[in-house]
Amino acid sequence: MRIAIFGAHNVGKTTLVEELLKHLPEYTFEPEPYRQLEASGYEFSEKPTIDDFIEQFNYSAKRIPKSEDDVLFDRCVLDILAYIHVLNPRKNIQSLYQTMQSLLSEIDLFVFVPIEKPDLIAGHESDLPKLRSQVNDLLLEWIDDLGIEVTQVRGTLSNRRNQVLAGISE
Repeated sequence: MRIAIFGAHNVGKTTLVEELLKHLPEYTFEPEPYRQLEASGYEFSEKPTIDDFIEQFNYSAKRIPKSEDDVLFDRCVLDILAYIHVLNPRKNIQSLYQTMQSLLSEIDLFVFVPIEKPDLIAGHESDLPKLRSQVNDLLLEWIDDLGIEVTQVRGTLSNRRNQVLAGISE
């Protein structure tokens, strides 16, 4: 099963993936494109730019179809495209949106980690809180528009883990 964990920054996606891997040892971990590109030498701007997110989007778009069957993605094209749109709402993202839509069928389970107040996952204070909030809101809107089935997790890390594991067994 291909599982995409997505959401705005500093909501606990990576923490959730790491916790899930303890319970799903047969799964592989696909780190977020930012980390993979950075490790390969890509130099990101100090402040997030659309070009940086387009690079991440393209990287993710290539990795999804090449991935193994049992994989946990930390981020996917959906949340990366949301950042692109929020950073420049006037940018024509139609071709990226179409690419995203075609890739959605490659994912078996979508797990959305929304912003929670109060944040129950310690240590996730956000930089760029306005961007974070706007991306979160856009993702909520797109989930409805795309008509995809999404497991939206909430609560403590163990609650989130259990919600995903229940979604896998359905």
